[in-house]
Amino acid sequence: MMKRMRNDEHKVQKRQAMGEQLKLGGITDTGVLEAFMTVQRHLFVDASHRTFAYNDCAWPIGYGQTISQPYTVAFMTTLLVERCPSGKVLEIGTGSGYQAAILDALGYQVFTIERIPELYEMAGRALDSMGITVARRLGDGTLGWEEEAPFEGIIVTAAAPHEPLTLMGQLAEGGVMIVPIGDFGCQRMTVIRRRGDRFEYEYFQGFAFVPLCGREGWPDDNG
Repeated sequence: MMKRMRNDEHKVQKRQAMGEQLKLGGITDTGVLEAFMTVQRHLFVDASHRTFAYNDCAWPIGYGQTISQPYTVAFMTTLLVERCPSGKVLEIGTGSGYQAAILDALGYQVFTIERIPELYEMAGRALDSMGITVARRLGDGTLGWEEEAPFEGIIVTAAAPHEPLTLMGQLAEGGVMIVPIGDFGCQRMTVIRRRGDRFEYEYFQGFAFVPLCGREGWPDDNG
């Protein structure tokens, strides 16, 4: 029992250290920082990587995918929160489930799509084990979730080769999409806001994501 308590305290300390690192990186939104303190990131990575779960780096989760580094998740989440503080949010690329858990902690109504069956099941188990209820779908995320549209926010957690037109069409009036756009090496974080039939763009720093695969993305090797 004492060993488990010490382990729990150690993980809390690591989350706090992660939070301080995020602040140094310019993440100042108190709601976002609180969500990162609440969600237990180590439960979204393989047991062999849990010692490093709170380091500011990405870790493999299998099938050629990664859990993004905390700063990247926090940066994208902050862009969303500043422009869309509440409502229905669609995540493209469930991956480990960590981003969905952060969005849930912020009070959004979360919908998330994963194309790889094994990751879909793994993320579901992780979220269920923590009592986190989000709507999940297995399928091609580039096509969105038409039956649940429109969405006030969409977060794409993979590199799109161009603007995802179908997803843009599923934004609510005034809704925003956060999406990295570019080639395999580097993408520019882009915010797209819907204004009727027009779309406004904001551009931010570069990141490196795994490719967004699907009918309106890169070729999908997983079918």
